[in-house]
Amino acid sequence: MELLIVIAVIGILISISTVAYTSAQKKTRDSRRRSDLKAVQNGFEQYYADNSNNYPATCSLSTTYMPNGMPTDPKTGTAYTATAGWYSCSTSAYCVCAALEGETNATTNCSGGAPPSGYTGFYCVKNVQ
Repeated sequence: MELLIVIAVIGILISISTVAYTSAQKKTRDSRRRSDLKAVQNGFEQYYADNSNNYPATCSLSTTYMPNGMPTDPKTGTAYTATAGWYSCSTSAYCVCAALEGETNATTNCSGGAPPSGYTGFYCVKNVQ
């Protein structure tokens, strides 16, 4: 009987720690997404300052502005694409978004779309100028 109680307690502790670990992973990936988008925003703003107050119309930045290239989603490893509404660019403005797993918010992506399955909201950066 005592052994069953010990096994039950261990099972409860494992299930609690698994939920906490999963939540921590989501928060870590969301933090990475925010950090990546801040780097993208800095790259676009540096490009703007260097190119007669124009942003790149194609949403692509050279290695001068993004040494490691455009970031990818830390969970899936796929790039944020314009076709999914993750970003939009013109010479006068830009919008780059990443879907978040760990927090719910009302923000839509650049084209006004809702988060994909498994994600709860968006974090977007836009032109500062």
